[in-house]
Amino acid sequence: MTTVALIPAAGSGTRLGAGMPKAFVDLGGRTILERSVDGVFAAGVDEVVVAVPAALLDTTRSMLPRVHVVVGGSVRSDSVRACLAEVGPSASDVVLIHDAARALTPPEVFTRVIDAVTQGSDVVVPAVPVTDTLKRVDPQQSGAAETVVATVDRTPLRAVQTPQGFRPEALRRAHAAAGDATDDAGLAEAAGYAVHVVPGDLMAFKITTAWDLRIARMLLESTGVR
Repeated sequence: MTTVALIPAAGSGTRLGAGMPKAFVDLGGRTILERSVDGVFAAGVDEVVVAVPAALLDTTRSMLPRVHVVVGGSVRSDSVRACLAEVGPSASDVVLIHDAARALTPPEVFTRVIDAVTQGSDVVVPAVPVTDTLKRVDPQQSGAAETVVATVDRTPLRAVQTPQGFRPEALRRAHAAAGDATDDAGLAEAAGYAVHVVPGDLMAFKITTAWDLRIARMLLESTGVR
């Protein structure tokens, strides 16, 4: 069995506010992207393909010599498709898509996803239970306090993480149509595939805001990881 991980890392990271693409921001002496790739290889994945901005192509290739680096697109799904084009039709048994921003994802999460795909699932996502109370509000209001429409039952809800795992044909069919999506499993679901869920991990949180980055740096410092 062979596995390949696709990492779309061409986003600007506007919400992080670092003044550079998020994947290239420092996280404990290394970039977020380097940390993420290290985690993928630590999980035993055979091959990694990364999509980055064109201006950072050579820099990334020097920084990550073990990785296939391609130019990403203007939106996330274009970057995923650029990575997928780099992978041959029968190059692997399992294809993973992983957010570069989930740089602290434990290897066990990768293992659970890969195992589920190899045991017969076409599409697998790791997820954690939702713990906050959720309210649905009236989205029409602006400039004033929002009005709660309903309290949502959180019992059946899950917060989805990455890596998301696919049989190669399922992922290619999911991305056959043009368009953008923040969740590749959602594209597969829309294409008629059943999506299965395995336990995620709180360490697989996504570094999106300055607060997230601060937490990630504190966690690295507390564990002594270099």
